[in-house]
Amino acid sequence: MAETIRVVVAKVGLDGHDRGAKIIARALRDAGMEVIYTGLHQTPEQVVETTLQEDADAIGVSILSGAHMTLLPKIMDLLREQEADDVLVFCGGTIPKGDIPKLEEAGVGAVFTPGTPTTRAVEYIQGSVPARQ
Repeated sequence: MAETIRVVVAKVGLDGHDRGAKIIARALRDAGMEVIYTGLHQTPEQVVETTLQEDADAIGVSILSGAHMTLLPKIMDLLREQEADDVLVFCGGTIPKGDIPKLEEAGVGAVFTPGTPTTRAVEYIQGSVPARQ
């Protein structure tokens, strides 16, 4: 029997708007995933530590602050340092189209921009997280 997919949903940096994070957290929960919501103003170090402690399969970062090109690569670097680069990382928020390829190159699996249906994120995670043993 496959275990439940575990996803950390994080608000990183000084961004104080968490409505999108709560919407995606609810959509993932409603799809049968276990969601660990970190709350506001998390550092990349806190997000990675939570991910390791919770044995999460994925990290979803909601970011509206414009700091995505600093914070997301930092998360990816920290995961690699902890030999946890098998954790799927995705993000959503106001990300300029020109930054999306750079984030993907850094290791971010998917970028969901405003207006993307939550079902796309759910399907992406379900199709990308390997079955747990």
